Amino acid sequence: MAKREQRNILIVSPEMTPYAKMGGLADVTAALAAHLRERGHDVRVVMPCYGPVRARYVPGHEGTLCVKMGVGEEWCGVRTLTAAGGVPVFLIEHDLYFGRNGIYHDEAFNDYQDNPRRFGFLCRAALQYCLDRNFSPDIVHANDWQTALVPAYIKTWFWDSPVLGRSASVLTIHNVAYQGVYHGSHYAYLGLGARNWHAGAFEDHGNINFLKGGIAFADAVNTVSPGYAREITTPYGGFGLAPALSAKGARFCGILNGVDYEHWSPQKDPLIPARYDTRSLKGKAVCKQELQRAFGLFEDPARCVLGIVGRFVEQKGFGLVRQVIEGILRDMHAQFVIVGGGDWDLQQFFGTLPARLPGRAGSYIGYNNERAHLVEAGADFFLMPSLFEPCGLNQMYSLKYGTLPIVRATGGLDDTVEQYNESTGEGTGFKFRDPTPQALYYTVGWAVSTFFDRPHHMKKMIVAAMKKDFSWTKAVRRYEALYTQAMAAKLEYDRSSGG
Repeated sequence: MAKREQRNILIVSPEMTPYAKMGGLADVTAALAAHLRERGHDVRVVMPCYGPVRARYVPGHEGTLCVKMGVGEEWCGVRTLTAAGGVPVFLIEHDLYFGRNGIYHDEAFNDYQDNPRRFGFLCRAALQYCLDRNFSPDIVHANDWQTALVPAYIKTWFWDSPVLGRSASVLTIHNVAYQGVYHGSHYAYLGLGARNWHAGAFEDHGNINFLKGGIAFADAVNTVSPGYAREITTPYGGFGLAPALSAKGARFCGILNGVDYEHWSPQKDPLIPARYDTRSLKGKAVCKQELQRAFGLFEDPARCVLGIVGRFVEQKGFGLVRQVIEGILRDMHAQFVIVGGGDWDLQQFFGTLPARLPGRAGSYIGYNNERAHLVEAGADFFLMPSLFEPCGLNQMYSLKYGTLPIVRATGGLDDTVEQYNESTGEGTGFKFRDPTPQALYYTVGWAVSTFFDRPHHMKKMIVAAMKKDFSWTKAVRRYEALYTQAMAAKLEYDRSSGG
């Protein structure tokens, strides 16, 4: 990379693998930072120092910060870690806000009532880190509502700062359904000023909407797949933010997430019992046998195994699975394994499924990385019947492992899975459009019948799926182009505002 293209990049995120993870945001933060650094950029990540992070990883102490909020000054510590790829991670240590076990909610999945203060403080502290360390980022990259105040703080608090005044901001929306909508009484603490309390910025029917305001102030906004970008600018797809996103025009786009094949590839995965590639799938058969054994299923290679890994939330379509899975296992020569946790009722249903269907169903409630890898490698099909899906990573993992996805054609799922053509055997998975139990049931039936009746098509699809390349190489270059666009937009903004 030419020296003129090297940039200072600050990524602010509430999650990062392996330190704190609730979803794909953590994986994206870690992978994007590492690949940007590999391309020569000075990349730094700021995230909260959650209690378990400090206890497990024992970060170094880097100093303190005096953070000015709307109601006065607060002090916090800064701790340090070095992530994969040599990326420096700076952790904001504030025990009142982050010294607890949960990231966003308690063990009963109740949101912390002080979340607007917690993450408003994170945004302001991340920028204070830049000031105190004299780190002048060309780009400050915010992620989701939790860090969406960063673009606003840059343009309202630091417009004339020699360190931050020229910094451009990018806001990535990983899921537009989560917007950070809280009671307006928190607004004074955030210190965003009365002039920004209106429907074009942070005010939302008397509440504060973090994501809405972040979209208004960001120099460029993106989401995590082209399909999802199209969906959330429609009246029914944007959860009320379609007008705000449409107003960004060319400064809003979709960039498909990449996959870290260093950790998700059957050719090198240390967490699976046998490795394999497109030249020989014998190792996949070994993984299937071990999957059946690990989950207490009948060890029968002739049975079709359906797998699923994910958070038990309505968005992911687990409600659809709940309505049809017992019928599928009763009517079809299939087995089912699930790894995940979340909604209490869903945990109870899937947790007790093996007792109702011994040998045909297996479950692990909670997240276990080794079991997740085993499902990806050992299952024949991977279910992702999401009601909406910004990008999705598991379907891309599944493709690499030759585990054909069964997905609803939405967002990133539609972008990454090619529909099976029963006439030619082409495709990489099975898709349905209607978010109904019936559509899921019959699509699973279609896949299972293909497994038994058209094994030559299965082999052709498995090889085609494993050859798909969703590595970060393309995604990183698109982010670099987005950064260039944001910097141009920021320069134009400064000229027009007299900055």
